Amino acid sequence: MSPAPRPVVTAYVALGANLGDAAQTLRAALQALDAAPGVRLRQASSLYRTAPIESSGPDYINAVAEVGTTLNAPDLLSAMQAIENAAGRERPYRNAPRTLDLDLLLYGNAHVASPTLTVPHPRMNERAFVLVPLAEVAPHLVDERALTRVRDQAIERMA
Repeated sequence: MSPAPRPVVTAYVALGANLGDAAQTLRAALQALDAAPGVRLRQASSLYRTAPIESSGPDYINAVAEVGTTLNAPDLLSAMQAIENAAGRERPYRNAPRTLDLDLLLYGNAHVASPTLTVPHPRMNERAFVLVPLAEVAPHLVDERALTRVRDQAIERMA
């Protein structure tokens, strides 16, 4: 008898890039997420341009994706890191400019605290580049007070 299929969990992934053709990199990353075994892209926000925070380099292009996944949270993180690596992601130092950054924001209602993964993402409520696109795809998950706290962070929706 085969094991019961894993339930599908709704997860939210933040995408960002500020090197190379960042907008195209994000579009390709969304396709790669949808093509990853055990992951299906349900919807993605618009692309947003933001200035680097605690970082340097050109402006970032950001988005948030809602996915359905049968992977557990650590395996989803591994799939996301494989997509980053395929895009040429390097980690020379903390908050370095990047070709692609994928962060697991939420994984169902789970709370995860391990050396490699913290869910919900610990800084998601401090970043307009996460909250604004998340509010676009899942407004029920974003507290208006959090949006108010980040209103001074410049963010521009791209056409």
